[in-house]
Amino acid sequence: MTPTAELVQIDLTPRKPAPKPAWLKAKAPMGETFHNLKKMARELNLHTVCESAHCPNIGECWNQKAATFMMLGNLCTRRCGFCAVPKGRPEPIDLDEPRRVAYAVAQLGLHHAVITSVNRDDDNVGAAHAFVKVVEEIRLQAPGCRIEILTPDFQGNEESLRLVVAARPEILNHNIETVPRLYRVAKSGGRYERSLRFLEYAKEIAAESGEQIVTKTGIIVGMGEEMHELLAVFRDLADRRVDILTIGQYLRPSRDHLPMTRYYTPDEFAFLKHEALAMGFRHVESGPLVRSSYHAQEQAESTGLAVNNIANLY
Repeated sequence: MTPTAELVQIDLTPRKPAPKPAWLKAKAPMGETFHNLKKMARELNLHTVCESAHCPNIGECWNQKAATFMMLGNLCTRRCGFCAVPKGRPEPIDLDEPRRVAYAVAQLGLHHAVITSVNRDDDNVGAAHAFVKVVEEIRLQAPGCRIEILTPDFQGNEESLRLVVAARPEILNHNIETVPRLYRVAKSGGRYERSLRFLEYAKEIAAESGEQIVTKTGIIVGMGEEMHELLAVFRDLADRRVDILTIGQYLRPSRDHLPMTRYYTPDEFAFLKHEALAMGFRHVESGPLVRSSYHAQEQAESTGLAVNNIANLY
């Protein structure tokens, strides 16, 4: 029997929704650039995490030609309690998808491309090969574009991680998402220690060939965690020499998702950023509307590491 101390209590009592604070109000998506990007994605049969995950920044980012492409279909094999991406049995991996993603990156003239995917626990090695292929295709079709990949944990599969590190993306991102106590209800199929090991091992693999890789992770707040738990996670990540940390507010996608416990204030986000930077992170993006790829180009450039890495490739 699971010890009482490990049980996660979720209050399902109906409650009147709290009004959204002013600092959480984002501009509605509109404009010619927004609609052109949406049209391109449809024509190329591509998905974006901006749409699938209901990102509040979609209007701002797309009007700046910044979009995060989501590969390996639009159906995730996991059922994380916070995530709006559709769940179900996915189609076979589309082997031509990396080429189409790279074409979109080239057409948009991106200087920094962020590529993520759904979880494909049905084929972790196949998923890793897709990331390798998209890195190769972007280097071919959009030379000079910095590449950031946001990957699943591949269920801890070592071959998969070695494949994506060997592809030499400028930034390897894997989101820790929440504190260990909430993993069972928030990050279905995930394991906190596995995600920590993923980020740590990526550095070790790169070092084997005398190289370094910029690692990045993100956490969302407002799902029931305590401040001391967040700081403990930051320390764990800093001990693994993670370079970039993003911290954002959880917004419940629907009534079927994990309830939100509270809104964090801008002052609390500032406090979290201050504490994380003191632990040694190269860059911390902390704010109510922050998501993994929000201002990703600026995050990369602020570290100086990704700039140096891309210079060494050519």
